[in-house]
Amino acid sequence: MDDQRESLRKIITTLALKNEEIQNFICCLKQSLQNLDANANRVQEDLDSEFSSLHAVLDELKEGMVTRIKQERASRTYELQNQLSACTNALESSEELLELANQTLCSSENDSFIQAAKGIKDSVTMAPAFRLSLRAKASDSMNHMMVDFTQERNMLRAITFLPVPATPEIQLVECQVFDNTVAVVWTLPEHDSKIDHYILEYRRTNHEGPPRAREDYPWMVVEGIKETEFTLTGIRFDTRYMTFRVKACNKAVAGEFSEPVSLETHAFVFKLDTGSSHQNLKVEDLSVEWDSSGGKIAVQDIRKDKNRTNSPMHSPARLAGMSPKRAPSARVGRDRFTAESYTVLGDTMIDAGQHYWEVRFDRESKTFAAGIAYRSLGRFDQLGKSNASWCIHLNNWLQQSLTAKYNNKARTLDCPIPDRIGIYCNYEEGALSFYNARNKTLLHTFRTKFQQPVIPAFMVWNGSFSVQTGLQVPSIVLSGQKRNSNTSSSNASLT
Repeated sequence: MDDQRESLRKIITTLALKNEEIQNFICCLKQSLQNLDANANRVQEDLDSEFSSLHAVLDELKEGMVTRIKQERASRTYELQNQLSACTNALESSEELLELANQTLCSSENDSFIQAAKGIKDSVTMAPAFRLSLRAKASDSMNHMMVDFTQERNMLRAITFLPVPATPEIQLVECQVFDNTVAVVWTLPEHDSKIDHYILEYRRTNHEGPPRAREDYPWMVVEGIKETEFTLTGIRFDTRYMTFRVKACNKAVAGEFSEPVSLETHAFVFKLDTGSSHQNLKVEDLSVEWDSSGGKIAVQDIRKDKNRTNSPMHSPARLAGMSPKRAPSARVGRDRFTAESYTVLGDTMIDAGQHYWEVRFDRESKTFAAGIAYRSLGRFDQLGKSNASWCIHLNNWLQQSLTAKYNNKARTLDCPIPDRIGIYCNYEEGALSFYNARNKTLLHTFRTKFQQPVIPAFMVWNGSFSVQTGLQVPSIVLSGQKRNSNTSSSNASLT
């Protein structure tokens, strides 16, 4: 009995769910009927508008052509009427002269005949009838204004509803990611002369493959693309992937979006670790300003540092953006840099791969340095003065100079001092290079073998700087590294 009741309850539940599905479907059908009526009315109004516009164009064209016929008729009528009037006057004059000549011929007086004949001769010489052109100045034909609308009539008969554009397909193998740009290429199943433009949408993501229902980043839209390719420039790659989709549009309607594709846009992303900075440095996420009144650390900041268990390296976005070979390490608790070590570190360590970032600094800073360091760098250590850090150093005291420093050895660099420096680190190859970020001119390269993970490091006194991350290694840097691998200076050469 209980089994039958349970079985009946399941049947009731199943029927209730099915009834609910049918009711929802009925609501959808009713909504579809309403939408159908509204959409049919809309397209009919659009059709009426298009035909009205076409009629207006035809009426305007007809009016213009009728005006031209009237103008041509008036011009020719004027020419022919003037010629007719001149001929009529000449004929009247000639008839009078003919009658006078006949009368003179019948005269019997010799003296009068001779004098009259001479006068008639002179009159005939000057008669308008002998100066007239007996060829019409204007033709009575209007054949040059005949029309033949056979072709246009056939075109009008060929008018039909504008088809929805086909769905494009993004050619993944032809898409390229380089130098913080993405070139996207797509094709149509077949040529469509009605296509007016394309709309490309993209958004950053930490997930490979099709877009997920809930994403942190919105779709960005690029409209009015006329070709079947587009290059996005000036992008900060702060996520691991970028998803793209595209649709075709004609003058009236847009087609469906293509299947989304995801392109890997991996780049080195970090922020400045305020917990590591000297107390005289005012640190934002990616910028630092010297503050001579820094003083002691606020109590709440100390508590925050002591209670911290996770570094910003452990955020989901940062984890997803890292190379599979990289794994964030827990931050070693220690005090801030102090004394004359006006230093701040990045919050993300490098233990594999090739990475690139840039730093813009105030060239009026009294002292500035940028490079990398081990996390074991002492709180009193200045960059480049121990074997735990490598840097390029700006000295702005008595004479401005730029030097490469490591293990308390320095080499003066004979080059113009840039306002922005690019830093390239190849962990496996043990290469650390510094570039003029504007023209990618190599300033100096350290060659070593890293014994432990390294981290971006910066120092400033009486000045400021800002860091730009999310940058891929520029192509020109990669190619330059290959050319200069055998000629770059090394640590041993510093004096």
